[in-house]
Amino acid sequence: MPYVNIKITREGGTTRAQKAAIIKGVSELLLNVLNKPLNATFVVIDEVELEDWGVGGLPVEEYRAAEKAKT
Repeated sequence: MPYVNIKITREGGTTRAQKAAIIKGVSELLLNVLNKPLNATFVVIDEVELEDWGVGGLPVEEYRAAEKAKT
């Protein structure tokens, strides 16, 4: 019984259709690769506020600004 937890930032307004496509795609991947039945696979999508997400030791907005400044 696979459990997959996907975390994304709550920006850009991810639609229900996009989330459904993610759930379907991940479930089908586990079916195709590991032979895990669709009805035994659980996928949870958590949306995280942007200020609660960090990368490279920085809040993501600061990280993106620093990366943009490099180009």
